[in-house]
Amino acid sequence: MMKNTTNYVAPITILVVEDEPTLATAIAQRITAEGWTARVASDGASAVQAASQFRPDLIVMDIMLPVMDGLEATKRIVAERPVPVLILTARDDEADKVTGLGAGADDYMTKPFSMRELIARCKALLRRVERAKVIAKNSENEKLLDFGSLVIDPAQRIVTQDGQQVHLTPTEFDLLATLARKPKSVLTREKLLEEVWDWVDASGTRTVDSHVKALRHKLGAQMIRTVHGVGYAFEPPEVNGQGAQS
Repeated sequence: MMKNTTNYVAPITILVVEDEPTLATAIAQRITAEGWTARVASDGASAVQAASQFRPDLIVMDIMLPVMDGLEATKRIVAERPVPVLILTARDDEADKVTGLGAGADDYMTKPFSMRELIARCKALLRRVERAKVIAKNSENEKLLDFGSLVIDPAQRIVTQDGQQVHLTPTEFDLLATLARKPKSVLTREKLLEEVWDWVDASGTRTVDSHVKALRHKLGAQMIRTVHGVGYAFEPPEVNGQGAQS
């Protein structure tokens, strides 16, 4: 008898890249307890191979790894296939976090961390992926966000600056597009967390700050204005002294 797989849904697969065996095992066990499938790699090179082989839905990536560090592994993985990456860092250094986000990661956590928080971050990233699919479908007929030197194409999820395509991570694109749809309007960190990350609390406001810094690094510091104690606003590039949008 042929098995009916009409309603079969493949389980979520998460690749854990961690060279500390005890921590890797603990993370994998907690992931399995959620009903997800866990795969484990202990170095960057193995992570790249495992990502290609298993095509995970999410990757939890330590930065400090043997053979190939987590940043280089992340770059190679996301260059082959877009996949959300949560990086783990032992240093609470903003520069390290921005570098990680620039490598293609979507979020970060600083060691030590609670398993409860790790799972919450994973769930938020997975929800964001599903939400991005819906937004992309709804954006198929959305017109270009044209600010002269900066053009954002919501349908194709492409950003060009001075005619050159700018490589943004999925989260960076969503953050930029969310801000650009309301130019000069101030959006609070909490609102951005809700709109971009689908978080319902304010525990990740530093994540917003780090992503804004990564965007500024790629697009220029003047593109996003900080409103201290509140949030951020998109400042359209000036064209002949005027902000432009079609």
